Amino acid sequence: MAIADVRAAFRWQAEHAAEALAPATARIVRAGLAVMAGETRLGRALAGWPRPSLEDALPLRMAAGFHHLFLTGDAPELGPVYAGALTDQHAVDARCSALAERFDTRLLDWLRGPPQTNEAGRGASIVAGLLWLAQHLGPRFDLTEIGASAGVNTMLDRYRFDLGGVAIGPADSPMRIVPEWRGPPPPAGPLTIAGIAGCDIAPVDLADPAAALRLKAYVWPDAGARMARLDTAIALAAERRPDLVQMDAGRFVAERLARPQQPGTTRALFHTVMWQYLPQATRAAITAAMERAGAQASAERPLAWLRLETNRATFRHELTVRWWGGPGSGAADWVQLGEAHPHGAWITWLAGR
Repeated sequence: MAIADVRAAFRWQAEHAAEALAPATARIVRAGLAVMAGETRLGRALAGWPRPSLEDALPLRMAAGFHHLFLTGDAPELGPVYAGALTDQHAVDARCSALAERFDTRLLDWLRGPPQTNEAGRGASIVAGLLWLAQHLGPRFDLTEIGASAGVNTMLDRYRFDLGGVAIGPADSPMRIVPEWRGPPPPAGPLTIAGIAGCDIAPVDLADPAAALRLKAYVWPDAGARMARLDTAIALAAERRPDLVQMDAGRFVAERLARPQQPGTTRALFHTVMWQYLPQATRAAITAAMERAGAQASAERPLAWLRLETNRATFRHELTVRWWGGPGSGAADWVQLGEAHPHGAWITWLAGR
């Protein structure tokens, strides 16, 4: 699926948000059409966006800017919109257009980079994938995350998950992630995360209140559970920071693959809703590095790759895996295990059907 026209992209994103049970976010995104009709620099930048606007998540960049104005207390008039009390689109358009005029420079700044959509709920898909891989490769994993943002999912070893009745993770964890499970449960069994580290080209420091607030702005305001999870992740990071470095994803993967690998431990790369933001050259470099490492993998030192990413043809979020060094390894095709809500509210498990 490709949407060349920026206005059509905004309409699509609004529909997508509404389908994801985020009607207030949908109204803010639709208001972008009214902003484009105005005379602000923000409106002109949106209307004249030179790259694929959906791939760049342009509507969500703009929506985060408006949410940040509200979170800082500078736009209390958005409160009724986010609370669902103001639903008339023309009224929402008017409020957003007025804010675009008042805060043109601040809102324009939100277009400069992609969303930092760190979401602990997405970790449920990754853990389910690890449980599935454990049946093939063994239960012990050393994990590498790219595009880790603030490292929220670089801490998934500290979370408690209930995946269709399969419980995994520390029983006393304050982070409880229980997605609506559709289909058969994933395989039950032991799972050990021996190590986990992540990278991001522009990591967010959860200990910095301003950075944490910026990260919160990317959370859709309809999703109170998401905001609560982020607050819990911030508290956990204050106790012990995630192992997160600022680095190009391609370089980080190469460095992680070059480390000695313990026998009986699967080295696994994972990422969630970030692949689209990488330059094509970086994607190619990571793929080549994984395939080279895969050629050296063995049953004693396996390699795996898990991704929860958007299918650009259907815009569904698919959990797919590939592995080397175990039964069925080295296949050129990815295996799809499931589909998930973009923020982890539900998971449809397809493996074993």
